[in-house]
Amino acid sequence: MSDPETLDVIVDMDLCDGHGQCEFAAPAVFQLDDEGELQYEPHPPASERGRVEQAIRLCPVQAIKLGS
Repeated sequence: MSDPETLDVIVDMDLCDGHGQCEFAAPAVFQLDDEGELQYEPHPPASERGRVEQAIRLCPVQAIKLGS
């Protein structure tokens, strides 16, 4: 059962090309490391929902989704 206080963020790392649009949209959740690899918080607070949804829309390869 999901915690209503947090989100379930899922990133398909096989699809992710490190474009970084998610980092611009939700920097508290997504960061590119020094090698350009995506690091992310899989269970950010629900207050990040709007920014995560923006990151999902901006991802050029549709690698991000919200779980249930």
